[in-house]
Amino acid sequence: MIDKRKIDPNKPKIKLPSGKSYIKVKNIVQEHKLHTICESGNCPNVQECWGVGTATFLILGEICTRSCRFCSVKTGKPLAPDEKEPENIAKSVKLMNLKHCVITSVDRDDLEDGGANFWAKTIRKIKELNPNTTIETLIPDFKAEEKLLQIVINEKPEVISHNLETVRRLTKEIRVQAKYERSLKTLEYIASHGIRAKSGIMLGLGETEEEIYETMDDLLM
Repeated sequence: MIDKRKIDPNKPKIKLPSGKSYIKVKNIVQEHKLHTICESGNCPNVQECWGVGTATFLILGEICTRSCRFCSVKTGKPLAPDEKEPENIAKSVKLMNLKHCVITSVDRDDLEDGGANFWAKTIRKIKELNPNTTIETLIPDFKAEEKLLQIVINEKPEVISHNLETVRRLTKEIRVQAKYERSLKTLEYIASHGIRAKSGIMLGLGETEEEIYETMDDLLM
């Protein structure tokens, strides 16, 4: 029996996901056996995003080879990539009638190319079925190997993102297997090829205001 004396009537209530748009996105994701960072990353905003018909697709499975401490995505030994995934992603983008789609992936350090060719295949398939849809790719660092980054760049998505996630001082603690300078090198290479490069960081991890400005300066260089 619930003890009503312990219930705070003024405490905000968490709304259960609902609405036609939310259900439509959920059905499309399940029908095509896709992953989203919304679910794999336990995003608290999934109701809001799916409720207006948006989602960030997660390719190359849902198991990551890295273990960043800020991320809820599973870490371990991934399964082989699903060769049907690029086409299923493209079909889902069409069904959702997206003007702009965002694709991200787990890190696949277990693959010789880090998943770069799978990324290229996915972008090509989306463009094939959705010629008027712009594409934003949020990619791993591919260990800053230029030949691998070039595989993605060659497909000419409108935006290539790679997140620094945090400031230099906290990188080793927060991102564990990533390197601040390597991420900067990745972004520099992308931008040098005329592609719109994008990055982001989280706040509230113990960084100082000065470190935030330092990070912004590093991204501008």
